[in-house]
Amino acid sequence: MVVVVGAGFAGVEAAWALASRGVSVRLFEMRPVVQTPAHTTDFFAELVCSNSLKSNSDTSPAGQLKNEMRALGSVVLDIAAQHRVPGGEALCVDREAFGQAITQALSNHPLITIERSEFTPDACTAFLNSGQKVILATGPLTSPDLAAWLAQITGRANLYFYDAVSPTVDAASLNRDVVFAQSRYDKGEGDDYLNCPFDKEEYFAFVEALVAAERVPIRAFEAGGKRDATQDELEGPFLEKIKYFSGCTPIEAIAEKGPRSLAFGNFKPMGLTDPRSGRRPYAALQLRPENKEKTLYSLVACQNRLKWGEQKRVFQMVPGMEKAEFVRYGVIHRNTYVEAPKVLDPILQMTDVPNLFITGQLTGVEGYVESAAMGILTGLHVARLLNGQSIEQPPRSTAYGSLMAHLADDTPREFAPMNINWGLFPEIELKDKSLRREQKLQAAKAGLDDWLTRLSAGG
Repeated sequence: MVVVVGAGFAGVEAAWALASRGVSVRLFEMRPVVQTPAHTTDFFAELVCSNSLKSNSDTSPAGQLKNEMRALGSVVLDIAAQHRVPGGEALCVDREAFGQAITQALSNHPLITIERSEFTPDACTAFLNSGQKVILATGPLTSPDLAAWLAQITGRANLYFYDAVSPTVDAASLNRDVVFAQSRYDKGEGDDYLNCPFDKEEYFAFVEALVAAERVPIRAFEAGGKRDATQDELEGPFLEKIKYFSGCTPIEAIAEKGPRSLAFGNFKPMGLTDPRSGRRPYAALQLRPENKEKTLYSLVACQNRLKWGEQKRVFQMVPGMEKAEFVRYGVIHRNTYVEAPKVLDPILQMTDVPNLFITGQLTGVEGYVESAAMGILTGLHVARLLNGQSIEQPPRSTAYGSLMAHLADDTPREFAPMNINWGLFPEIELKDKSLRREQKLQAAKAGLDDWLTRLSAGG
């Protein structure tokens, strides 16, 4: 028997993947006995935000990930297809019908036993001490006691309670006639950072648009979470009013203090020389590599609470980013996730806690589909371990392999959750963007075929 904790997208898929492979599951879900501030029903896999499961197109990164999930027997995508509603290219579902069907499917499975109660650290310790394998799939709203325990066993520096990250862009979409590579005062490697140089007029136009842009309202339950929270903060009530911790003040809040605040702070141009003029720019937005391949760059110190459409509009005013493609928008919100490169092994098991697996958004992926995908993979790995089969990792070329590469990437950086996007796939050296993406898809499809063959050969 395997214990799965949490019946969100990841927990549901992990339990189904195990049970479908003949492994008994004990699935814990605390709702409705203990409710969260974000959920309104007791359904499994409740959609608390959008009812969209992203693009269904075979030529998109999300579409390729879905194809890989379907090949592994995704229950979420199977039931989503049965309860699809019009949404253009996106896979959108009827929330209530989808939730009811997921809950019923798992409740009716003969190898899945459901317990509606809060899972405690003591219970987890007891299961682990008895030799049971435990999969934590508790997501961004992990209960305070369990989150505090996770912080204890991972080390507080490796567990995040607040997601305050800047937008991330595809490197290929930057205008390199304007953007230049240089570290301040030429320290470190010459291409450690890319720089977007503002002249005076461009800078003040950007600041004016930034301050006026529409923002995401603060939700009360988000306001108290933060990175490196103490146990008292985890266990206590969340604050009514958000208090931004050091280094994570939204960029628009800084700009409100005065039109030149960013030029003297986040965008200070000291130690930089614009090769076009040979002079220091009036201000500069810096970009930092997000992966070893340098196919993704994050906007340094640009965490914000702007709505996504507004982020695209405002940040495309930055010189050199006029056609920037955003693979992740900036956020400041309540979240819980581990620093995967430091605390998880290649099968998503805690490196220092044998038999304890982390899956879903807790691993450092983001989104319904990505969380569900991790649940399937974790369930697959654990089932193969218990059935005496070899572990077969997804090839690097696949969407699965690309997400796992993100979770294993130990590049010095502020680790942040990521959804599936073109920049995570292995780079293809072609100038034509459409051809490059087509080659990435073909490599992913070939990798999936190889993976499925190896899984089948392994029993």
